[in-house]
Amino acid sequence: MGSTASPAVEPVVGEPAAVADLGSERALLVADLHAGIEVGLRYERGVELDSRADARRERLCDLLVETDADRLVVLGDLAHRIAAPEGDEREELETLIRAVTDRAPMTLVEGNHDAGVAEAFADDLDVIDPGGGLLGGGPAPGVAVCHGHTWPDPDLLDADVICMGHEHPQVRLEDAVGGSRVERTWLRGRVDPAAFAEDAGPDAVVDAPPELVIFPAFNERSGGTWVNVEGQSFLAPFLPAALPAGDAYLLNGTRLGDYRRV
Repeated sequence: MGSTASPAVEPVVGEPAAVADLGSERALLVADLHAGIEVGLRYERGVELDSRADARRERLCDLLVETDADRLVVLGDLAHRIAAPEGDEREELETLIRAVTDRAPMTLVEGNHDAGVAEAFADDLDVIDPGGGLLGGGPAPGVAVCHGHTWPDPDLLDADVICMGHEHPQVRLEDAVGGSRVERTWLRGRVDPAAFAEDAGPDAVVDAPPELVIFPAFNERSGGTWVNVEGQSFLAPFLPAALPAGDAYLLNGTRLGDYRRV
């Protein structure tokens, strides 16, 4: 499914995950795990759902093995509640982080739901701040990461591809008899540098603008941004202006075409 992303970032067919070639190591990238979502929904809305924590953790660990990844990178919102983790949510996070780091190092790009997570698990995680950062080494790293809830560091424009989460993009697909289903999607296209950074301004010049890859949410219960439902708006402060053109893809690699006209 190489056509859905930069050659340096290859989506895993059928999964809300991708593998990034960082030169010195191979990383598995996912976004928006929202560990503890069932706890949060019970607390926030009084909604009772059976926990899928074990299934999410096991699938994530299986993907590390299946992709032969040397590292896990979470593009923000590892946790669900916008508060320091405690109680059942903290226990879920502890179990998840321990299961992952028994297999590979783990990097967290801080998201808007991760308040207190980096501090609580400082000994277990490598942390990239909300402005984002460049993965790998060398003079010209190819892969940059951010969560997407704040204006990113303009230095991310030096990368070949920028990976982000936060939006949880999804589409509603209808059949000929009026039935419909919801599918998580990837969004991908070239960045408009002038719209990507808050202080870049209209004169921002980048010889070869990077590709922006917006990841589907790993957690299927977390809702998201409807790409093809009228009245929906993006959550990131730089979207849709920073992605003036791009394509949507289903998890199985099916190209849906221009994300604005799906």
